[in-house]
Amino acid sequence: MKAVVLAGGKGTRLAPYTKILPKPLMPIGDMPILEVILRQMKGAGINEVTLAVGHLSELLRAFFNDGSKLDMKICYSHEDKPLGTAGPLALIGGLDGTFFVTNGDVLTTMPIADLIQFHRDQKAAATIAVHARSVKIDFGVIEWEKKPRITGYIEKPGYDYMVSMGMYIFEPHVLNFIEPGKYLDFPDLILKLLAADEKVAGYEFDGYWQDLGRPDDYERAADDFESMRAQFLGEECGK
Repeated sequence: MKAVVLAGGKGTRLAPYTKILPKPLMPIGDMPILEVILRQMKGAGINEVTLAVGHLSELLRAFFNDGSKLDMKICYSHEDKPLGTAGPLALIGGLDGTFFVTNGDVLTTMPIADLIQFHRDQKAAATIAVHARSVKIDFGVIEWEKKPRITGYIEKPGYDYMVSMGMYIFEPHVLNFIEPGKYLDFPDLILKLLAADEKVAGYEFDGYWQDLGRPDDYERAADDFESMRAQFLGEECGK
């Protein structure tokens, strides 16, 4: 199976680190987060990967080269202008079978092979890996139906959501819904698929998942990697 890693973002929420280093090269332990992801892909039987690059792409190319040090085949697709999260897929050739897509800043213990098998069992056009998140509101929330009359007052409520983990499986015909050279994010792509009555499945994972979007997220992920290394890399951890 082939895979695409979205590695072209500027990582503005992790500035100033990402002014000089692309977010997928941010170190987790003794390796960049993208290397962790690639090693997990390798363990799931994925050997051909395209990095969709943009910001500071020369550093990614210099570090990973052709992928031979990981016993993988890595190539690069460069976007000259921002195309969103889904738009870069239209630039990549050879996606003629089921393929895996992931953000380049995700740290998780999710077995990629399980996600792939779930997608095949569901016979879906697209499968999104999803994770439960709780959001705590640190204010009293006002409810009303007809302003200005208040009908409820909830003190510091919490809300539960299922969120995308930034990891997907797609069938190749999904590319027909992406116009080359046009900006498109994954939520809009999924809405296009749903409007066309394509099957979109959600693979719920309740284990460890953390993206590296903000400095506190990054610091937490770095600490967790050190204490949970074997869970992230399996047999690789001893190499």
